[in-house]
Amino acid sequence: MEAKEDQIYIERVLKGDTNAFSHLINKYKDMVFTLVIKIVKSREDAEEVAQDSFIKAYQKLDSFKGQSKFSTWLYTIAYRNALTKVRKKKLETTDIDSYVLDNHKDGQDFPQIEAIKNNEQEKYVKQAIENLGETDCLLITLFYLNDNSIEEIQEITEMSQSNVKVRLFRARKRLYKELSLLLKEEIKTIL
Repeated sequence: MEAKEDQIYIERVLKGDTNAFSHLINKYKDMVFTLVIKIVKSREDAEEVAQDSFIKAYQKLDSFKGQSKFSTWLYTIAYRNALTKVRKKKLETTDIDSYVLDNHKDGQDFPQIEAIKNNEQEKYVKQAIENLGETDCLLITLFYLNDNSIEEIQEITEMSQSNVKVRLFRARKRLYKELSLLLKEEIKTIL
């Protein structure tokens, strides 16, 4: 349904209705901003990169072929723009590990992560995610908060599928450790 709705607006824009693009902006602006700020770490830079990403998407909309979801295509643009911004600022980037975990199965999650339900617990999850490294934070955000598939994350980040799986597995382990530390500190303050 989402893809059909997006396609309707895309077709309207391509036929000259420039105002139809505002619907796509409103629909995806929060996730684009979230994705970008995880990489550039600065609100001002994130706002600039997000805006540039929408401008680029608008200018290149005729090149969108519909082979993937519009959101995946847009997030790819935003991701690449954010990386370009970081490179221009000459910040250190995280190297990508190429190790493969043979014993990892898709969908294998930690029950502690799945059990998080109320607002107080969500606060700890968000804080733990923020404590992760740039790539871990991005992968957790794309996979769990945005429900992107491994294939979509592969397309967005240009990592291999096995690398995405490995990095996501390790990010979940780090997230678990961060949550354990945060919750341990919270228990100390309560007692």
